[in-house]
Amino acid sequence: MEAIRSLLRGKLKVSLGGMRDEDRMAAAWTVACGHAMAERGTVVSYEAGIVRIAVADTVWLQQMRALDETLRRELTKISGLAVAAIHFELKKR
Repeated sequence: MEAIRSLLRGKLKVSLGGMRDEDRMAAAWTVACGHAMAERGTVVSYEAGIVRIAVADTVWLQQMRALDETLRRELTKISGLAVAAIHFELKKR
């Protein structure tokens, strides 16, 4: 299963090549974190290596922060863009 996942990530990285950086990051987000988490967090921006994610509630905010290092590594690998930091913030209502 992991071999298939790696293959898909590699293919996605190649296909994202012609997109704007922010769009590449948004597309990579769902693959990096999975469907359930992606539904509760949205890429707001990507600039100078910093990804900003708007998160639905405090429970998911804590979960995402706990996975920060893994998410940074996966986003970098999938998008092909350097991710120095992820800033998680609650969605404005």
